[in-house]
Amino acid sequence: MVYEFEGRSEKEAIDAAAEELGLERDGFDVEIVESQVGSIFKKGKVRIRVHTRDEAPAAGARREFIGNPLPSDEFETKVLEFTKKMIEGMGYTCEVAVLFREEKKVGIRIDSEHASIIIGKKGKNLDALQVLVNVFAGRLGREDTRVILDSENYRIRREEALVRLAYETGEQVRRTRQSVLLEPMNPFERRIIHTTLNDIVDIETKSEGEGLYKQVRVTFRGKI
Repeated sequence: MVYEFEGRSEKEAIDAAAEELGLERDGFDVEIVESQVGSIFKKGKVRIRVHTRDEAPAAGARREFIGNPLPSDEFETKVLEFTKKMIEGMGYTCEVAVLFREEKKVGIRIDSEHASIIIGKKGKNLDALQVLVNVFAGRLGREDTRVILDSENYRIRREEALVRLAYETGEQVRRTRQSVLLEPMNPFERRIIHTTLNDIVDIETKSEGEGLYKQVRVTFRGKI
């Protein structure tokens, strides 16, 4: 089942969910739907979606996790085989399956006892593997289809963490009137920061640097 709860912080919302549902914290999965950092003028608010263990959580409203993890065509079969062979070639055992399907996008789940190594620091190993898989997909004539690799729900957890980081940084910049330069991020992660802060009228974001991993600078543009 799926439920929604609100609180002034993530912890308060989770505590409310645990109390009302009569479950221990490890008895349900949490998806952050909305997060607003409080200020002296406005209370903070966090809205979460709780998935009890009898239902797999969805990654927001953007995609649906499929019930059948088996490949549906030759393309998916070859991509799964390539992903598994590539990781095993690194010396790590794994199992792979289809995680989700969208228009011109396929998600692949990697299950391994070596998941932390496969993911790497801040997902850099997973990103590198994903680049190689997409090059392979292009060689199969599917340049228009993007393959997303995930393991241990890293992508979802990372997205939620980046949304929180964006709101916290925006509030810090509004409070101090000083710009903040965030850590280097890949294009997908930078887009989350830009999108999250896009509707805040007195905050501006801009990517800086060269190459794949650029930094986002968050700047105050209101009246000082």
